[in-house]
Amino acid sequence: QVQLVESGGGLVQAGGSLRLSCAASRTIFSFNAMGWYRQAPGKQRESVARITSSGRTNYADSLKGRFTISRDNAKNTVYLQMNSLEPEDTAVYYCTAERVGGVIDWGQGTQVTVSS
Repeated sequence: QVQLVESGGGLVQAGGSLRLSCAASRTIFSFNAMGWYRQAPGKQRESVARITSSGRTNYADSLKGRFTISRDNAKNTVYLQMNSLEPEDTAVYYCTAERVGGVIDWGQGTQVTVSS
C-alpha cells in the first residue's frame, strides 16, 4: 500500500489559482494511473483529473480546461494546477493511485475553499 500526502489547499478568492501536490511514499511509475477526486459538502465524490503512467490525461468535462494534472516520476509527486477558480470548486480534494488490478489508494484529502 502506498501513502499519499496532499498539500497546497487553502482559501483563495474567485478567479485565483492554487497548485495541489500529492507526494507518494514510493515510486508512482508502478501505478496504472494517478488522479485527483473532489467532494463538495452534500455532494458525491467526483473524478477531477487522471494521468496514466504514459502521461495520458483525462479531465472532468465541467472543468472547461481550467485544471491541469501533471506528474514528476523522479519526485514521486503528482500535481493539480487549478486556475480561474470558482466558488463551485470548493471541496476536499483527494489524490489517488490506481494499482494494476483496479484497486485505488486514497490520500487523506486537502481542503480548497474559493470565496466569491
